[in-house]
Amino acid sequence: MERKLDEYRRKRRADRTPEPFPGSEAVEPRGADDTYVIHEHHARQLHWDVRLERGGVLVSWAVPKGLPPAPGTVRLAVRTEDHPMEYATFSGEIPKGEYGAGSMTIWDSGRYETLKWSDREVSVVFHGERVSGKYVFFRSGEEWQVIRSDPASDPDWAALPERVEPMLAVSGSLPAAERDDDWAYEFKWDGVRALARIEGGRLGLFARSGNDITATYPELRGVGEQLGSTQAWLDGEIVALHGGRPSFKALQARMHAGEQRAKQLAKHQPVTYLIFDLLHLEGHACTVLPYERRRELLEKLELGGSNWQLSPSFTGEGAAVVAAAGEQQLEGVIAKRLASTYQQGQRSADWLKITELRTLDVIVGGWRPGEGKRAGTFGSLMLGAPSAEGLRYVGQVGTGFTEGMLRDLLATLSRSEQDSSPFGNEVPKERAKGARWVAPTLVAEVVFKDWTEEGRLRAPAWRGLRPDLDPAEVPHWEDRGDHT
Repeated sequence: MERKLDEYRRKRRADRTPEPFPGSEAVEPRGADDTYVIHEHHARQLHWDVRLERGGVLVSWAVPKGLPPAPGTVRLAVRTEDHPMEYATFSGEIPKGEYGAGSMTIWDSGRYETLKWSDREVSVVFHGERVSGKYVFFRSGEEWQVIRSDPASDPDWAALPERVEPMLAVSGSLPAAERDDDWAYEFKWDGVRALARIEGGRLGLFARSGNDITATYPELRGVGEQLGSTQAWLDGEIVALHGGRPSFKALQARMHAGEQRAKQLAKHQPVTYLIFDLLHLEGHACTVLPYERRRELLEKLELGGSNWQLSPSFTGEGAAVVAAAGEQQLEGVIAKRLASTYQQGQRSADWLKITELRTLDVIVGGWRPGEGKRAGTFGSLMLGAPSAEGLRYVGQVGTGFTEGMLRDLLATLSRSEQDSSPFGNEVPKERAKGARWVAPTLVAEVVFKDWTEEGRLRAPAWRGLRPDLDPAEVPHWEDRGDHT
């Protein structure tokens, strides 16, 4: 590798950037070729610049996701221009419009040993506070890559899972006053559940079903950039505000937007990610930890931005939190047992959903034509829940729709019409008369007051479609007492 600073100087203007600007004299070796620095560079795309002292300059690679923490993991490393030795202590803000514009901070620095150095392979051992171990930079075709080639120093280190499943709450009442201090209380938000995977400063968002919804909410990518090199899985709720309060209806437009439309809506109808749990952190599963400890670790991350923040948590004082939720017209409260672990994919009485109204995921199986002002669209939707005998009719909903919802839903339903009823039990004749049946593929959410003796929803109101859920995930009618 030829070591010159001509390219470094060519890309920068001394009067426009705070970066060190060397003269044109020849580069001379200065030290023992054992100094390194790693910069965290919040440029157009977050990356880490790894710089190794060699022959009087800092030989540099831009690593988009940072050095891999696990042995055997290969990551892209883009060879960039050599930097002057003065860059080993540089940190600052490179002005907008200049090459590399953005924040440049020292992420780690220290000493390294050279095991091999050639034009195609550089093998080194880092001795730093944040990086320790053997890494190999190597050319693969025209590109450079980097791999960690020794075992992780922490024997309990575990790779970041590719997928996790959310823990779910059951309906319940406020814990007894004498047990109040054993519980934490969080507000129940009127939004959609979202799990966030952060690796190498990149955010991946996943719905409860496991579907990737990252592109649907581009304004949340800053969560990954804020955590930087920290690996983590987060759990939370995405909400859209209307009149200062979360509104599921306001969220509907965002949930159904394609990638290009989502970019436009993010500017005018932004969402907020309310984070309430931590499932994995820096090579260690947090699901085995009690809620109280997970919350401590979550708060230490100091997450907060224009579109994301921690959801408040209150230990004890459950009655006051429930009262506050009512005053603010929030959906309710989730009570979480302080000593409880995170039970992936399970409903547990360690999390209690305390609401005045009950919510239920249902499957749309048909619709009844509208009359009067609703002529030309539908008057109500026929709803069902899975059961041992098939899809069970649980009632119909005709309130809670906007004009836009009526129009869009009718178009969607028309595309999935079928001749026969999808309901396994008999739909009352007065309800079935004139009904139009559809394939049971759409999942929706309704609120209601209670169940009737016949197993129908009492006073249901429409909340919206749930594209993040699959029909197979809808609770069975037989278990409705546990799932509402």
